[in-house]
Amino acid sequence: MKTRSLMAGFATSVATLILSSVVNGADLPGKGIRVQAFHSPIAEEKFQTVIVNKALAKLGYDIKPIKEVDYSVGYTAIANGDLTYTTVNWYPLHNTMYKNAGGDEKFYRQGTYINGAAQGYLIDKKTAEKYGISKITDLKDPKLAQLFDTNGDGKADLAGCNAGWGCEGVIEYQLDVFKLRDRISHNQGQYAAIISDTIARYNEGKPVLYYTWTPYWVSGKLIPGRDVVWLEVPYSANPNGTDTRLANGKDYGFDINAERIVANKTWTENNPAAAKLFAVMKLPINAVSAENRMIANGDDSVADIERHADLWIKANQKTFDGWVKTALAAAE
Repeated sequence: MKTRSLMAGFATSVATLILSSVVNGADLPGKGIRVQAFHSPIAEEKFQTVIVNKALAKLGYDIKPIKEVDYSVGYTAIANGDLTYTTVNWYPLHNTMYKNAGGDEKFYRQGTYINGAAQGYLIDKKTAEKYGISKITDLKDPKLAQLFDTNGDGKADLAGCNAGWGCEGVIEYQLDVFKLRDRISHNQGQYAAIISDTIARYNEGKPVLYYTWTPYWVSGKLIPGRDVVWLEVPYSANPNGTDTRLANGKDYGFDINAERIVANKTWTENNPAAAKLFAVMKLPINAVSAENRMIANGDDSVADIERHADLWIKANQKTFDGWVKTALAAAE
C-alpha cells in the first residue's frame, strides 16, 4: 500500500512538473501560431474579446490585432481561415449567418461564453403608463403611433438595428407579421448615433421607442423598470421559428441569447489547447454590462478597454488561471 501511495504521489508530482514546465518554459502549445479575432465595429464587443486573447497569450499564441468587420464578413473570414475566432456569436440570433457561412462543417462551437442576453423593444415609462401601452401591436392605433413620430409623417419612429445585423431580420419580419408597416418606421443607420439621439429626446421629456439589447450600456442610461419598459409581442414570431415566450409568460419577441465563441474548425483541431479554452471560458453578463458603462462614460480607447480587461482578470485571477490550466492539460 505504501508503494502504491508513493507511486501515486510521484505521478502527481511529475504531472505538476510537466505542467509547470509548459507554463514557464518555451514549449507552450501556441508558440509561433498566429491568432486573430474579429468583432463587429461596436466597441462594446472588444472587452470580452480581449479577455480571450489574454488567455490565449498565456498559452503562447501570437496575438494579432482584433479586426472590426461586419458579422457576415467575419463569419466568412473564419470559415476561410483568414481569421481565427469571434466571441460574439449570438445564439440563436446569428444562426442563419452561421449556417450560411458553413455551419458545423466549417466552425468549432462548444460551450457558452456569456449567457442571458436579452433584447427587444422599449418605450419611456411615462408614456407607457399614461396611454396604457404594453405591446408593440398597441401602436396599430394611429393616435398611439403618432406619439413616437419624430419627423412628422404620422408613423412611429423606431430607433432600430444596423443593416446586416441579426436583429434586423427579426424586426423586419415582425413588422410584416404583426402588420405594423403602416404605423412604424424602422430607422436604421449607425446604432450608436441613433440611440444617442433617442436618449437626448428622452432627456427632453419626449416619448421614445427603440430597440436594444443586453449586455450594452443603453440599459445603464435608460434603466428598464425605472425609466423605460419592455414592450411585449402578441405571440412568438421570428425567422428562427423559436418560441420566445419566457417562463413568466411574457414575450418580448426575441430569444434570450447567449454569446458563444466560434472558431475555424480545422484550426481548433490542430490546436486542442485553444479549443478547450474556448469551451470552458465563461464571463458573467453583469461584468460586460459594467464595462460597457465605462465605455459609455468616456473610457473608450483601446488602451482603456485593455485596462478594463486586466482589472477584471486581476479580480478573478483564480478563475482565469483555471481556464489556462485546463487548456494546457488538453495539449498534453
